[in-house]
Amino acid sequence: MNCAHDRISQRSEHGQHVVCRKLIGARFFNKGYLATVGQEQVNPASTRDTDGHGTHTLSTAAGRFVPGANLFGFGNGTAKGGAPRAHAAAYKVCWRPVNGSECFDADIIAAFDAAIHDGVHVLSVSLGGSPAEYFRDGVAIGSFHAARHGVTVVCSAGNSGPAAGTVSNTAPWLLTVGASTVDREFPAYLVFDNKKRIKGQSLSPARLPGNKYYQLISSEEAKGANATATQAKLCIEGALDKAKVKGKIVVCIRGKNARVEKGEAVRRAGGVGLVLVNDEASGNEMIADAHVLPAAHITYSDGVALLAYLNSTRSSASGYITAPYTALDTKPAPFMAAFSSQGPNTVTPQILKPDITAPGVSILAAFTGLAGPTGLAFDERRVLFNAESGTSMSCPHVAGIAGLLKALHPDWSPAAIKSAIMTTARVQDNMRRPMSNSSFLRATPFGYGAGHVQPNRAADPGLVYDAGATDYLGFLCALGYNSSVIATFMAGDDGGRQAQYACPATAPRPEDLNYPSVAVPHLSATGAAHAVTRRVRNVGAGAAAYDARVHEPRGVAVDVRPRRLEFAAPGEEKQFTVTFRAKAGFFLPGEYVFGRLIWSDGAGRHRVRSPLVVRVVDSKKKKKKPLSIA
Repeated sequence: MNCAHDRISQRSEHGQHVVCRKLIGARFFNKGYLATVGQEQVNPASTRDTDGHGTHTLSTAAGRFVPGANLFGFGNGTAKGGAPRAHAAAYKVCWRPVNGSECFDADIIAAFDAAIHDGVHVLSVSLGGSPAEYFRDGVAIGSFHAARHGVTVVCSAGNSGPAAGTVSNTAPWLLTVGASTVDREFPAYLVFDNKKRIKGQSLSPARLPGNKYYQLISSEEAKGANATATQAKLCIEGALDKAKVKGKIVVCIRGKNARVEKGEAVRRAGGVGLVLVNDEASGNEMIADAHVLPAAHITYSDGVALLAYLNSTRSSASGYITAPYTALDTKPAPFMAAFSSQGPNTVTPQILKPDITAPGVSILAAFTGLAGPTGLAFDERRVLFNAESGTSMSCPHVAGIAGLLKALHPDWSPAAIKSAIMTTARVQDNMRRPMSNSSFLRATPFGYGAGHVQPNRAADPGLVYDAGATDYLGFLCALGYNSSVIATFMAGDDGGRQAQYACPATAPRPEDLNYPSVAVPHLSATGAAHAVTRRVRNVGAGAAAYDARVHEPRGVAVDVRPRRLEFAAPGEEKQFTVTFRAKAGFFLPGEYVFGRLIWSDGAGRHRVRSPLVVRVVDSKKKKKKPLSIA
């Protein structure tokens, strides 16, 4: 791999030289940030990664093969990114948070425009805000420009789960990624003096001194005189009584402050260990963090039992936290992370989001030398690799896959690449059971979209649902956007001027966008038919025939016409219609139900799978009208 490249200049913004063979460009964008917060807040004004987020995500997407990658010896092995032979360019748009804001739309859009000009093929965007109308969303606007220029944009779904309707980056021209687990864990056990034990997870290199047991105390029992019970439960800094905590293992509840901050609060109060208990919403999700003291992160159910035990025994309970280790082939996996933001799409419910899920829990990747593995000011440790969790981590996994597909199929559009990834995903775990959420209840497309990504299958999907600029402009018309608003998405396409687009006299419906999933949020309870259309293109090696198989959503009848699609040659397109009807007396008003449509060829080689998402509503109630912009 040579550092020279014919598309991206080997220089960073403001002329700073870049010496590398992998990273062939780096720029930063901060004018929007400066206009809001002022020059004194920027530290430093350069492309340098000061918190590790950019280094971690970029190496996940495109890092080279690196033997001996590990964090404190955990997870040791050869690391590589999703597209290890790809060139990479970095565009820094986020800065020190001020009043909760760190990434500004003006800087985000400027970075998109620069990346388009530089000729990138895939953009990995591990950032996002609250769901917003697309003309008010910098990521939506910038990525629309990118999609029009053939750039695949992959975005994180957000970390606001497990509440419904929290997914961000909901525009249909984006590939939006949720987060799920992998079959690797870092177990650390809380062992009681009666030899019983509770499994947790940790990446702490610290060890409890001596071969002995330590008294356990709940953080609520260790409340300081000036702290509230809630502050003590959460192990907020300064909320623990040092006299009560000294020399003990403290049990803290997850929530509000960072998980690693709780351990630091315990350490400063004189505690020797941390047991971090999930709140109910986090369920069975255990995240391995590089805690500053011996620690074990345990599930909600185990935490409830532990706290009940502590309350019953008071001062007599004692235990020990074992050293973590690396465990492979763990089960069940994958399951959805509790933090992964959930559907439905609150901006356009006719578009299912997220689109896909990918590994996003305890992901080991490269890290900056300017911050410790916890990312907090008190952490003076420095590492080459770090384990991080979030949809920021799952996003570059899929971006790397998109890069591989672009190299394999250079003529594929961003929509075709997205379709290949979505329609070949799986919805079962490694126990051949339906994927679950963090509470080990059955997960739904509102969590995983089309499913957990399968890169090898995406290379040969059989059929793709394609879409282009005209389709997306029609979609904007369907939302009620007028020509002035739509011009926002087309700025610069006509010699720097805002191009104009006239919506058709009869606007299309949002649900008819040629998308790899189907969402019908307003199906009438009367049994009236609601039909949507889709078209697929044969990207196989030759002639093919596909038959439809439907798993109906509960209480909904689904009819596909035609039931068989015959393609005479590669590249041929066929259209079909999916009609939905509510079954009489068998539905819960307002509840979403889920099914799937599978097109399979005779040889069984290809199974093109699309999720079906339906909500039956009382037809007497007024349906929300499309947004109209004057």
